[in-house]
Amino acid sequence: MKIVKIIALALFLFASTANHAQVSVNVNIGSPPQWGPVGYSQVSYYYIPDVESYYDIRAQQFIFLNNGVWIRSHNLPNRYRNYNLYDGYKVVLNDNYGSRPYNHYHEHKVKYHKGYHKGNQKNYRTASNNNKHDNGNNNNHGNNNNHGNGNGNGNKDHKKDKH
Repeated sequence: MKIVKIIALALFLFASTANHAQVSVNVNIGSPPQWGPVGYSQVSYYYIPDVESYYDIRAQQFIFLNNGVWIRSHNLPNRYRNYNLYDGYKVVLNDNYGSRPYNHYHEHKVKYHKGYHKGNQKNYRTASNNNKHDNGNNNNHGNNNNHGNGNGNGNKDHKKDKH
């Protein structure tokens, strides 16, 4: 009987430490930006018709055409520095595009032209603010690692995609 109690205690301790390790390893790698549309899972890319650019969620980089070369950057190019990502429409790309969604750029550009909107789109910041009770005060100070204040921020630190 003593052995059964020891085995039961050992199993309990093992299960509780294994469960704890699982919870502490949970990390949000490649989570959508605050300006991203809510309600989607397993998304790799957004296409942003107004700026004819892509956003790679996992790499947290914009992908845009610059002088005939596809560029990856943490910011939009300077020509879109005043573009508000929170207000602009994002097309969620659920297909498997690998690392080059721009291989379908001409198709996306025609199907999702500049000014394209398909209904109202809530973003993560809007959804989280709707869940807060701040009596009408805007308590969302700082940029919460959302790539600036919703604007493109220019094209510093960009990389050319050689493919």
